[in-house]
Amino acid sequence: MRERPLRIAVFASGSGSNFEAIAEAVKAERLDASIELLVCDRPEAKVVERVREAGVPVHLFRPKDYPDREAYEREILEQLRAKGVELVVLAGYMRILTNVLVDAFWGRMINIHPSLLPSFPGLHAVRQALEHGVKVTGITVHLVDGGLDSGPILAQRALDIRPKDTEETLGERIHPLEHELYPQVIQDIAAGRIDLERYTNTKPKDGIHS
Repeated sequence: MRERPLRIAVFASGSGSNFEAIAEAVKAERLDASIELLVCDRPEAKVVERVREAGVPVHLFRPKDYPDREAYEREILEQLRAKGVELVVLAGYMRILTNVLVDAFWGRMINIHPSLLPSFPGLHAVRQALEHGVKVTGITVHLVDGGLDSGPILAQRALDIRPKDTEETLGERIHPLEHELYPQVIQDIAAGRIDLERYTNTKPKDGIHS
């Protein structure tokens, strides 16, 4: 039993629907966590509106204002440490990560991906599934290890692909699964049902994660 809520930071670049699902789970006391920070690389993104309504501190930045990725990641890392963040939650964050953040939060950074990994990593996973003609796809929550959606898998949910599914309709059916599974996995981490330490015996990969 935790003595206090798990301190998390959410990274997002888009609409923020996964952020909202996590925030609602916290508010409803289904998730024993506190959102300490939202990190966003697009100040105009809709997630910024959602976050402000939730009263969560926001770190906004524009990558072009920095000489390289490492520079803005060092700034982010300072904020994460200042707020005592224990778990980084990537929720539609579209920036490539370097080892500045991956190494610092190895074993404490998770991502959600719209496919049953290791199938269809990277961009346009829903489109990839349709183009390959698979009959089942789904979502995966995994640790970030510096590779392309290659970290240890923590949880998955499957979803049948319908004959008339398009990239848009399949994406719309995948989102509710994400909104259900992601808060659940975070709660399992907070409650100790998922022990992240078992995955930290190996070193993160050299390279980048997108």
